[in-house]
Amino acid sequence: MIDGPIQTTDAGATTTNKALVKNFVTDILVNGQMEKLAGYFDGDNYVQHNPQIPDRLSGLAAALAAMVKQGITLKYERIHTVLGEGNFVVVVSEGHLGGRHSSFYDLFRVQDGKIAEHWDTIEPIPPQTEWRNSNGKFGF
Repeated sequence: MIDGPIQTTDAGATTTNKALVKNFVTDILVNGQMEKLAGYFDGDNYVQHNPQIPDRLSGLAAALAAMVKQGITLKYERIHTVLGEGNFVVVVSEGHLGGRHSSFYDLFRVQDGKIAEHWDTIEPIPPQTEWRNSNGKFGF
């Protein structure tokens, strides 16, 4: 997941883009308001860099539906921080994937006020008894 554009643009839209992406994560991934999904995208135009999820909004919707059908839960529970510069926004969250406590780092590229691309990394968070320090995953 290292392909795609890397140049930031729209420096003046940073605050607006951060709000858009935070609202998307809150509405869709935290609160499960799937009826709002299409409003965050420019039609079916969407590039997904996670190799397990197809491109296009229809691919994302199908992948999420398939997870539900297979009994794989994806639940974001808390947003820790939202960082952005121009058209790129990173959301750092935690929740559960397949019943495992996990961290979610999602990078979005926004274009013309809509989500255009997405990259992510998901990592299980071990039980606190296995931590080697007291900082935790989100100790910033």
